[in-house]
Amino acid sequence: MELASKNKKPGLMTGQLPLPLVPVETIPIGDAAGIYEDEHGGAVFIWGNVVNTWGPGDDALRRLGAVQLVETGTARPIEVSRAFDIKPNALWRWRRDFAEFGLAGLIDAKKGPKSQRLVTEEVASYIRELRISGRTIQSIADELGISTCPVRQALGVLAPKPKVSGADRSDEVNTQDLDTTYSESDEIELVGTADESAGGIGENADVVEADLSGGGLLPIPFPVPRTRERVLARFGFLESATPVFTQGAGLARLGSLLILPTLEQTGLLRLAKKTYCSLSDGFYSLSTTILTMVFLAVCREPLAEGLTRIPPADLGRLLGLDRAPEVKTIRRKLSEIAGRNKGSEFVGALGKYHAEQDPDVMGYLYLDGHVRVYSGKRDLQKAHVTRTRIAAPATVETWATDQRGDPVFVVTSELSASLVSEIKRLLPDLKALAKDHTLTVVFDRGGWSPNLFAELVGEKIDFLTYVKGKREEEPESAFHKQSFIEDGTEYFYELADRIIYLKLTKEVDDSKTLSCRQITRRRPDGRQTQIVTSRTDASAPEVAHRMFARWRQENYFRYAREHFALDALDSYAFAKDDPSRMIPNPAKKTAQAELRKARLALSQAEAAVGIALEESKRTTMKRFKVENAELAAITTKARSEVDRLEQEVRSIATRVPLHSVRPEAALMDEERKLVTHAIRMSTYKAESALARMIAPICPMDEARALLREAFNSAGDLQIINGVLEVRIDPLSAPRRTRVLASLCEQLTSMKTCYPETNLPMRFSVKDRPGIS
Repeated sequence: MELASKNKKPGLMTGQLPLPLVPVETIPIGDAAGIYEDEHGGAVFIWGNVVNTWGPGDDALRRLGAVQLVETGTARPIEVSRAFDIKPNALWRWRRDFAEFGLAGLIDAKKGPKSQRLVTEEVASYIRELRISGRTIQSIADELGISTCPVRQALGVLAPKPKVSGADRSDEVNTQDLDTTYSESDEIELVGTADESAGGIGENADVVEADLSGGGLLPIPFPVPRTRERVLARFGFLESATPVFTQGAGLARLGSLLILPTLEQTGLLRLAKKTYCSLSDGFYSLSTTILTMVFLAVCREPLAEGLTRIPPADLGRLLGLDRAPEVKTIRRKLSEIAGRNKGSEFVGALGKYHAEQDPDVMGYLYLDGHVRVYSGKRDLQKAHVTRTRIAAPATVETWATDQRGDPVFVVTSELSASLVSEIKRLLPDLKALAKDHTLTVVFDRGGWSPNLFAELVGEKIDFLTYVKGKREEEPESAFHKQSFIEDGTEYFYELADRIIYLKLTKEVDDSKTLSCRQITRRRPDGRQTQIVTSRTDASAPEVAHRMFARWRQENYFRYAREHFALDALDSYAFAKDDPSRMIPNPAKKTAQAELRKARLALSQAEAAVGIALEESKRTTMKRFKVENAELAAITTKARSEVDRLEQEVRSIATRVPLHSVRPEAALMDEERKLVTHAIRMSTYKAESALARMIAPICPMDEARALLREAFNSAGDLQIINGVLEVRIDPLSAPRRTRVLASLCEQLTSMKTCYPETNLPMRFSVKDRPGIS
C-alpha cells in the first residue's frame, strides 16, 4: 500500500470501482447489520465487519448470531426475525435459553417424537377406573409402563386447549396476533382445566400432581404458570380463571384456609355474587378478589398494600392460582365494585343473612356511633373523638352488633346527625331485622329521648339505655342480690326494680307520659347506675347484664382498629360536599364567645362595686360615688359592651350555606369503605366462630392468639380421592397443637368445599415426635 501511494500521481484517477463492504446478496438488518448465507454457511456483518460465522448445519452458532444482534442493541427483534426467516417466538426462546444456559442452551435437543403417545379408549377407561379407586397418577403410569402425560390426558387433567367460560366465547385464539410478551404461551399446556360437565370443576381437575418417584410432595413447589389463560384474559377471551391447586409440602400460610368453613357460614361470597353478579372479564374473578382481601385480613395485612409484603406465589397457592393479584389490580377491582354503588345493599344483605342464620343472638342489638378520624389535608367536617377528647376531621358511622359483639351492619351517618336521629333513620332496617321475634335496641345516653322511646315502642321494638341526667337515688332497702347465667358463667348484681314515667314533649296516643321500667344497680362502693327499658318480660339481672355488655361492642372497635384496619383509608377518592347544605354559622359562635367574656367582665365589675360598697357602709352615697368613680365607669362600660354584643349576636344568622364558610369542603369515599367493611366484618365473624369452637378448652383471648398463629403456619396441601387435604404444621406449644387438632376435626365434620369448586376440605395437624 505504501508503494502504491508513492507511485500514484496527483490528479490521476483509477478506473477500478471500489469493492462493496459486504457481499451483494447480504440481507440488511436495520441500519448497521446484515446476514449472508449460502450452501457453505453464513456470516453476520456489522458496519462491514464480520462478527459471527457458522458452517453448514451449525445451528447453534447461527442462533448465537441472532441473539447477539438483539442483546447488543444492534437491531430490533422483529428485524432479526425477518432477516433470519424465523418466528418471533423462536427468537424469544433462543434469548431465554441463552440467558439461562449460555451457548449450550442454543444446541438442539435429542431428536425424537415431540408429543406423548395417545392411549386407546379402552386404556383410557381403565385409567379412569384406577383413578376413581384412589390410585395416584404416578402409580397408574408405572403399571401401564407409560409416562404421566398420557394418563393426565385420559383423565382430562392435561388438556390441549383452554376451556373459556361463557357460551359465546371462542375456543380458538390466534397467538400469532398476540404481543411477543406472551409468546411463550405457544408452548405451555393448560394444567387443571375445569370439567364443564361437573359444574365448572372436574373431579380430577384443580390439581398439579407432583411427579415424584417416591410418591411424596415437593417442598414449596412453584405454581405452574397460567400463561395461556392470562393471555386469553388480556385480550378479553376469559371470564375468570378457575382454581388450580399446587400440591406441595411446607407451603407458607396454609393455615389461612382454616377460615373458609366459618366464612361460608357468613354468606359473604354468596351474597357478593347476588349483589354484584360478576366483574368484567379477566383473570381474577369477584370471588378471587374477595378471598384475597379475606386472606390479607387473616394474615393481618388488611389493606391492599399488604400484598407487597406477602410473596405472590404464597398467596396464589391459597387462591388456587399461580400468583396473587398485585396492589394495582386489587385497587382496580375494588373500584369497579364500588362504582356500582351497592355498598349499603351489600352490607344490609349480610345483616339480614346474619339475623336469619343465628336469630338467638339477635334478641339484643347494640347501636353506637364510631368516629373514623382523617389526618390528611382535605377539608372534612370535624367530629368529637371520645377516646382523644378533641374534635378532629372525621367521618361518623353507626354500627350495630349482636349480643355477642359480632358486627351486624354499618351505615355512614349523616353529617352533624345525633344518635337519636340516626336511630330514627334506621327504624325501617331495625323492623326488617326484627321480623317475628322480639328485638331490643341497646344504646348509650347519647340516644336518650322519651319521644324516641315512644316511637320505638309504637313500632314494637323494645329499648334499653342508661338514664340521662340526675335522678333520685334508690334507698338501700330496695336492693336485692340477684344473678344471671350466660355461657356457664354466673354474674351477680345488687339491683332495685321499679316503674317510672317519662314526660313526652309530644303526645303519643293521647298520652303525655311513657311508662318505663327503671333498674338501678348498686356497686360495692355505693355508687348507683340507673337503667331504663321497655322490657317487662325480662328479669332484672338479665336487663342489667345486657346493658353492661355494651363493652363487647367497644372491644370489637378496639380489636378491629388493631387487626382489621377499621379506621384506615381504603381509598383516596373524595367527593365535593353539598355547597347548599346549611351549617351552624361560625361567626355567631365567635360572637357568643365574646359575649360570654363580656358578661364575665361585667359580673366581675359589679362584684367589685359590691365589695367596695360593703367596705364603706358608714360613708355617704355621694362620697362613695366620688371615691369609686373609676369602678362605676368600668361597670358602665362593661354593661354597654354586653348590650352591644347581645345586639350583634341577635343580628347574626344562626345557620348559613356551606359554600359561604368552607368552599373546599369534601367528603370521604363511602362506597369502597362499605365494601371493605363488609369483607372484614365477615372475616371477624368467621374468626370469632372459630374461637367459640375451641372456647370450651381454650379461653377466648388465648383462642384468638392461637388462631393468629395457626393462620400463619405452614403446611402440606394434597388432593386425595377428590378431597383437598390440608395438613398444618404443629404450633409453638404441645397444648396449642392439641387445641388446633380438635378444631381441625370440627372443621372437617362441616364438609365445606373450597369456594368455586366441588372439593371438600379435610383439615389435620401433622405429627411431631414427642407430641401426645
